[in-house]
Amino acid sequence: MGMIMNETLRLYSPVYSGFMRDVDKDIRLGKFDLPASVQFHIPIMAIHHDPDIWGEDVNLFKPERFSEGIAKATNNNPTAFMPFGMGPHICAGFNFATNEAKITIAMILQRFTFSLSPGYVHSPFPFLAVRPEKGVQVIINAL
Repeated sequence: MGMIMNETLRLYSPVYSGFMRDVDKDIRLGKFDLPASVQFHIPIMAIHHDPDIWGEDVNLFKPERFSEGIAKATNNNPTAFMPFGMGPHICAGFNFATNEAKITIAMILQRFTFSLSPGYVHSPFPFLAVRPEKGVQVIINAL
């Protein structure tokens, strides 16, 4: 279930627009020199959809890309996967959210099956988080 969750978080990150970081002192970030007292934007969705990191199949749902861990999935750049942020600024609810999601999904799948309605149209809509623009029409059957 971890691979499926990671791939879902990569494609549809909880924070759509990314986040801002303040530079406290002059630093070099890759090939960029950043002076103190500036802000820079980290575009999570752009990084999570970069074919140089994830491969040409970047827009496909392929949970198996995480089968050998995050470092292997990111072409040895584990900081490229940051659906909840990274380092000291990581979301405080990261562990709770992922564990709660795993438990909830496991409980639901024990009792129901799901299939997409024939009229479903996949249309992710960026807002504060990515959400389905037209909702998600599913057919739910009890087991």
